[in-house]
Amino acid sequence: MAIRVACCVGYLGEPEPVAFWLGERRIAVRCIVDRWFAPTQRWFKVDADDGHLYVLRHDEKAGDWELAAFTFRAE
Repeated sequence: MAIRVACCVGYLGEPEPVAFWLGERRIAVRCIVDRWFAPTQRWFKVDADDGHLYVLRHDEKAGDWELAAFTFRAE
């Protein structure tokens, strides 16, 4: 699912997510739990302010962001 992401300059000067939008809803990233790299992609597992975990994928060549996975955490 394609998403819009707000970034800051992070590790090695590369963009890191600080918030993203699901439709009109803005979700802030509380922390990056994990990250991993592929030759043309960067992946971020993030803990969001809505209490859930998300995996975001950034295609560095195209500049596109995508929601790759979602984990519901019951409160």
